[in-house]
Amino acid sequence: MQDWNTMRATAYGGAIGLVAALVKSFAPWSDTQSGAAIAKELFGATLAFALLCGLAAALRNFIMRRLRESQH
Repeated sequence: MQDWNTMRATAYGGAIGLVAALVKSFAPWSDTQSGAAIAKELFGATLAFALLCGLAAALRNFIMRRLRESQH
């Protein structure tokens, strides 16, 4: 199996986080927020999802390398 590209996983995670924060911020059922609060939430969600997905890909690669080494 090939390693996962951690940079790509990080970028995709950031995009998912940004979309999730946009939906949450501009949904009709949410309260009106100030521009600074929206920007803070967009930045926080983008960073959190990017780190989560990047770390998940790195952990998966680490585990797969260890499993491959143990088989040889």
